[in-house]
Amino acid sequence: MELDVPEEYLDIFEVLDDDAIELEFIFFGIPKQIYQRSDFFSSLDDIAFKRRFRLSKESVLFVLTYIETDLEYSNDLNQSVSPINQLLTFLRFCATAKHYMSVGDFMGCHLSTICRIIHRVARAISLKCKKFISMPKNDTELKEAANDFFKIAKFPRIIGTIDCTHIRIQSLGGDDAEIYRNRKGYFSINVQAICRANLKVSNIVARWPGSTHDSTIFNNSRVHSEFESGVFKNYLILGDSGYPVLKYLMTPLLNPNSQSEQLYNESHIRTRNTVERCFGVIKRRFPILAYGIRMKKIDTIMAIITSTFILHNIAIQFNVEIPDIDGNDPLSLLINNGDLNINAINNQQQQDDVGGINQRANIINHYFSRL
Repeated sequence: MELDVPEEYLDIFEVLDDDAIELEFIFFGIPKQIYQRSDFFSSLDDIAFKRRFRLSKESVLFVLTYIETDLEYSNDLNQSVSPINQLLTFLRFCATAKHYMSVGDFMGCHLSTICRIIHRVARAISLKCKKFISMPKNDTELKEAANDFFKIAKFPRIIGTIDCTHIRIQSLGGDDAEIYRNRKGYFSINVQAICRANLKVSNIVARWPGSTHDSTIFNNSRVHSEFESGVFKNYLILGDSGYPVLKYLMTPLLNPNSQSEQLYNESHIRTRNTVERCFGVIKRRFPILAYGIRMKKIDTIMAIITSTFILHNIAIQFNVEIPDIDGNDPLSLLINNGDLNINAINNQQQQDDVGGINQRANIINHYFSRL
């Protein structure tokens, strides 16, 4: 049964949260309808399946083993959606960035059901974050991570590259709404991530408003405390000039003079590029991160972001191909031009640490000067 929505109410349904669902019930009542649900897992071949859900069938079953019990219903009295179809619904939502109603039409569910499924699956996956997103800790993992980065541009002792990316959201309203407006003028969550040489995410912080500076997020993160306490020994991470140089965080030189300083900067740029590529790949896999998340429940927004980063790691684990996007495609333009380099905009000078300055000079003088 198609709902004939009056034109004056169309804008209401652009807001993707429970309030919009309740408004529909007020205007139209709760429609009684039996939906026909397709068995996409069985009916689609592997290529068609990956195009629609961005993961392979094998990787979907793998994810399901971790969250199936969280998604099961106690009975089937109301045509409850199976755990695998709940997961596919969430994947379809993240793969298309379309409204609940469009996803519901595709999956054969009412939009209120889609709303509940998105909340449910995002929470279930995000709670597994520590299982799939973690920094290297023991000697073997640290050495392996450093060797992988060394192969890129011969920068020694690197176990991760750090940066932030802005995920567009709609205004949350209320007294604190403006803190989510970033320096480009739109509302966002500023998401910090550290990635490895293979583009897997090893750390994520997805809770800070868009107006927050990258260095503030890092300074208040758990991984910062771990570096300060020596958990990662003498290993390093790379960041851009928006971060202060620290004894474990190397940033580029603003004005390289010698050949060794130029070699340092060149190696730094090529190695640090992994985190920028990582963000691009994640947004290609899950375009909702490029187009924006249109809902007002901040906890669900953060869960969706975290979940997509987890699913990205699983996609790499199962060698799922990166979706092809034409260079002139709107999504490609959003990924390439729509992100915000907040450091370049405000050109804020960070307070460099003396130990970090000495560490960087030591690397240049005792390593890059010999290349």
